[in-house]
Amino acid sequence: MFSTNPPLGLYIHLPWCERKCPYCDFNSHQVETLPEQEYVDALLNDLEQDLPLVWGRSIDSIFIGGGTPSLFSAAAIERLFSGLRALVNFAPAIEITLESNPGSADAANYRGYREAGVNRLSIGIQSFDDRQLVKLGRVHDGDQARQAFDTARSAGFDNVNLDLMFGLPAQDLRAARADLEQAIALGPEHISHYQLTIEPNTLFYHRPPADLPDDETGWLQQCACESLLEAGGYRQYEVSAWSRERRESRHNLNYWHFGDYLGIGAGAHGKITLGGENRVLRRVRQRQPRAYLETAGRDSIVSETELAPADLCFEFMLNALRLKEGFPTRLFHENTGLALDMVLDELKTARDRGLLESDAARICPTETGFRYLNDLQALFLTPEKRGREPIFDTGQIIIHN
Repeated sequence: MFSTNPPLGLYIHLPWCERKCPYCDFNSHQVETLPEQEYVDALLNDLEQDLPLVWGRSIDSIFIGGGTPSLFSAAAIERLFSGLRALVNFAPAIEITLESNPGSADAANYRGYREAGVNRLSIGIQSFDDRQLVKLGRVHDGDQARQAFDTARSAGFDNVNLDLMFGLPAQDLRAARADLEQAIALGPEHISHYQLTIEPNTLFYHRPPADLPDDETGWLQQCACESLLEAGGYRQYEVSAWSRERRESRHNLNYWHFGDYLGIGAGAHGKITLGGENRVLRRVRQRQPRAYLETAGRDSIVSETELAPADLCFEFMLNALRLKEGFPTRLFHENTGLALDMVLDELKTARDRGLLESDAARICPTETGFRYLNDLQALFLTPEKRGREPIFDTGQIIIHN
């Protein structure tokens, strides 16, 4: 049974982008006409429909992802936040993140976003190397990437994340280090540093680059870049997330802690705890933007699933074990409503294999467990689900920082 509801976040999906990148498997669509007013109306209608699920709860963090949210004008974002504030309570120290691409960085819009209440900007740099940016299908170059960061600072953002990839086509160790050195030199508060992966339903999956680094090269790049980040004053707190002190992404920490979040917008996912009913729901909205616009506020939910105890155990561990320092043991009961006894056998197996360490206060992956995280997480699958695809599509979560 739940003693209290977990913290609550809000994810808002803006699905349009200037051009679909060949590696991107998110729900993003190349823009033709941007229906700003209609889409903001749909988002607010959706949120209003969900209010009975979260009466009396405050929003601790908001993340606006995409797509490319910075295609939306400052006026549209201001109108969105005016509507949000009329519907839900914002926690006093709420974190509000908006994703931006350097190709759509605009000084007036950045100032407008800041005035609207956005206090954290996440810029999708991916690389400073013009040749790599062309291969990745990005619409900006290295100079625009650097300028986007300067524009964010000039607009008053003192909390900025930069997304950066390694393991890029024909990228050697020197080039991977050079990319990261440029990011560190800018001095952002947060860096999301992750390896290019080839995902199904992407152009790269059907036409893979012929010159991707092999596993050994990718591992050497990862190790060298981790050393650079540590030397630069960044601390790794999650698989791909590095931050200055107390500058972690609070919205993402809520995901990793298996907290609750409303999801509004085309294809958005949500997870809501109904503590009084001892239930946890996963909800998914219409994926196609036009279908979403036609159903928002009425029946945009296309899937609603009540999580069984075994699924709660696995999903909690799937998320919480991504944290390098693990999690307090009490959090398992607080955010699943279940006793830790449910996973004692799996915890013992993980400890025996050297993948996990634990005591009465904290459960934490070992260095080996963190390196072989998939193997560690798989231990918490029920036997009938082992060897199959994970039951939880992390969808809009793991790349957004």
